[in-house]
Amino acid sequence: MTLSESEIEQAAEELFRADQNRRQIGLLTLRHPSMTMDEAYAVQAALVRRKLDAGRKVIGWKIGLTSRAMQSALNIDIPDSGVLLDDMAFDNGATVPAGRFIQPRIEAEIAFVMKAPLAGANVTREEVIAATDHVAPSLEILDTRILRADPETGRARAICDTISDNAANAGIVLGDERHPVDAFDLRWVGAIVSRNGEVEETGLGAGVLDNPVTGIVWLARRMAGYGQRIEPGQVVLSGSFIRPVECPPGSKIHADFGAFGTVSCNFA
Repeated sequence: MTLSESEIEQAAEELFRADQNRRQIGLLTLRHPSMTMDEAYAVQAALVRRKLDAGRKVIGWKIGLTSRAMQSALNIDIPDSGVLLDDMAFDNGATVPAGRFIQPRIEAEIAFVMKAPLAGANVTREEVIAATDHVAPSLEILDTRILRADPETGRARAICDTISDNAANAGIVLGDERHPVDAFDLRWVGAIVSRNGEVEETGLGAGVLDNPVTGIVWLARRMAGYGQRIEPGQVVLSGSFIRPVECPPGSKIHADFGAFGTVSCNFA
């Protein structure tokens, strides 16, 4: 470990305060150049623990950086993950209050809602499918409590910054439609994502590790290394198949998944 326990706790506390005050902090990877992904997940865990102590509840998990383009941008070859909490859930069509987030963006994803626990280093695709109650169209709201780039050096935040910051997660919006996991070929489930009536992004489920189910397999296996598991009733965001769409005040977001459904939200 290159970070001490006190340094991990300090980073988590700074991120916790940044979320409360809506003020970004500097890059952790500038302060700790040798920071590892395990240490970043330790910061994330300490951050989430503070939120749980403040009364929040875990409702699921998110998988990020699943597309080849996003992995190449950060020079990594694996996804990352974060924790979904109850105060992150917004109703379909809801308006996000002004000032709720710092620099919100959205991504379109297929959400898995689980009916059975999922755990183990050797979880299979068949086990993921058997443990899934249903799938649904969704939007993930991203935010960053860490600067996207250091103003002095121009250095962009790295994967360990993102992981520490709970994988940049901020919110989740589920569509109203619910489907059996095998009702659609999820590789071909796509979305047309518009902001204020103009198409911003399109994509297909295959953009997520070739199949969104693969993302859930990856998550269950990664969690096994930390003594964690996906619980019944939890929501898992399987990863975005579009680039993030900026959502300045006044943005109206609509994602059309065709026969799979629709999901939308607005930003005051």
